Amino acid sequence: MAENHVLLLQAISGLGAEGDTVKVKAGYARNFLLPRKLALPITQANKKQVEALLKARELREQEEFENARSLSERIEKTSIAIPVKTGEGGKMFGAVTANELIDRLKEEGIDLTRKQLQLPSPVKVIGSHTVSIKIHSEIESELKFEVVSENPIEESMGSQEEVVHIDD
Repeated sequence: MAENHVLLLQAISGLGAEGDTVKVKAGYARNFLLPRKLALPITQANKKQVEALLKARELREQEEFENARSLSERIEKTSIAIPVKTGEGGKMFGAVTANELIDRLKEEGIDLTRKQLQLPSPVKVIGSHTVSIKIHSEIESELKFEVVSENPIEESMGSQEEVVHIDD
């Protein structure tokens, strides 16, 4: 099968980032990449464009890294409390999910996706918790949050024992 070397003009999932030189099947290049202006065939004339794309990619990656680092600092400073309904003895109704955490962070001005928030399972216990957030491939941050009761915690009847003395 014939293969072509092409220069990617945009990042393509599973293939590479902009400025990468990749080897693809001739039909894929001819029928998909080239007509959609996602890639250029490698020629001597394209060498300068390769250098310009690599420089632009480097600047973009550096800017993304700086933004991720500043977001990480904001997350580390943020502490949130999530009120939940509770029953007897402080037992929670339901659980706190990743989507609830993301919504609360949006209220604080921090925009994250569900994939970035690494909450292994929903939180079902009142108290302080920590969740890991993968902001960038090289930057990971920790968010501390507290799950609190909306209503006062009532002691369950089973835990209180009343002693009744009967005098005859």
